[in-house]
Amino acid sequence: MNATFSHTVLDRFLRYVRIDTQSDASSPTCPSTAKQKDLGRLLAQELRDMGLSDAHMDEHGYVYATLPANTARTVPVICFCAHMDTSPDCTGTNVKPQIVRRYQGGDIVLPADPTQVIRAAEHPALAQQIGNDIVTTDGTTLLGADNKAGVAEIMDAVQVLLANPQIRHGTIKILFTPDEEIGRGADRVDLAKLGAAFGYTIDGESAGHLENESFSADGVTITIQGVSAHPGFAKGRMEHALKIAARIVDRLPKDLAPETTEGREGFLHPTGLQGGLDSATLSLIVRDFTEQGLTDKEVLLETIVREVMADFPRSSYTFEVKQQYRNMKVVLDRHPEVVAYALEAIARAGLEPVRSSIRGGTDGSRLSFMGLPCPNIFAGEHAFHSRLEWVSVQDMEAAVRTIVHLAAVWEEKS
Repeated sequence: MNATFSHTVLDRFLRYVRIDTQSDASSPTCPSTAKQKDLGRLLAQELRDMGLSDAHMDEHGYVYATLPANTARTVPVICFCAHMDTSPDCTGTNVKPQIVRRYQGGDIVLPADPTQVIRAAEHPALAQQIGNDIVTTDGTTLLGADNKAGVAEIMDAVQVLLANPQIRHGTIKILFTPDEEIGRGADRVDLAKLGAAFGYTIDGESAGHLENESFSADGVTITIQGVSAHPGFAKGRMEHALKIAARIVDRLPKDLAPETTEGREGFLHPTGLQGGLDSATLSLIVRDFTEQGLTDKEVLLETIVREVMADFPRSSYTFEVKQQYRNMKVVLDRHPEVVAYALEAIARAGLEPVRSSIRGGTDGSRLSFMGLPCPNIFAGEHAFHSRLEWVSVQDMEAAVRTIVHLAAVWEEKS
């Protein structure tokens, strides 16, 4: 494939990360924050300016667009997807990106807060970036490479395909979603309007990696109803709901926590505790790569709750499990070409393909079970959800090349 890559990905990325798109799990609206639409409107206009006449943002903040086929072959319609929101875990207001040109190794001290240091010993992926250009923040915010790197890469790939009509491809759909970081990115996707048979999220980490397996995920809400009493006359009467919930947290196995697990190990993770004397609500997430693993952890959790509650006979609890997403490998194994073509595209882009599992989920996890098989391709993002987040320009450009090659592979194989 002969193509001219006059990359726009860095300029796009620097422009997009300056737009605050942090999502908010406590909001009932879609998108959860109106400011996500600021980026959505910009992207829709840029796509129209490139010639994608149907590009638009719907009332829920989802951006749709179509790159028409330029081949006579019948090619399955594929979709490239990225999310516009950034994590609520760290502020995304007033992002000031910095570029470390031709990185030569060692630690990177962030200029606005020298206590924020991207240490080479703690970020081994930096060893692969010698000579590359590293984008960070000034140390006061997250960067937003998760997932504005993916957004910029898809936009640049569209530009490359339009500028190189000799690269034959089928119909390509573009989808940018809100609220992925709070688990609601696929909630309002209109798959009929999208009209794609297969998809790829561009939301992974190291260059060359493709993730065809994700956690399966549930959320658990435990509500404790305690017994209130005046603290001056509480002996033998009071059963403090907040203390009961705290005792449950203290009983959680230390070897089933995010901070003590890796690889294919799952975990139980408390994410919120609210309440007081009379009642308290404890929220947790449960993660595992198998359904049985999820079930085992939820049984263990409720066993702990029952054992704690036995010491408080006049109090009560409810235990609610809500399914969040499931391991996309179950679906992708039924469509092996989706992964195989992506691995071939990665190789054509000059990278060593690596198939891996993600200790998390993407929109692709949900979309796969909604009928759009959707593995996750690297975007180059690292240390996401933190002020130490970084991405290299060369990895973003490699992702653009991968997307372009992937469009060509689907056309060739059809």
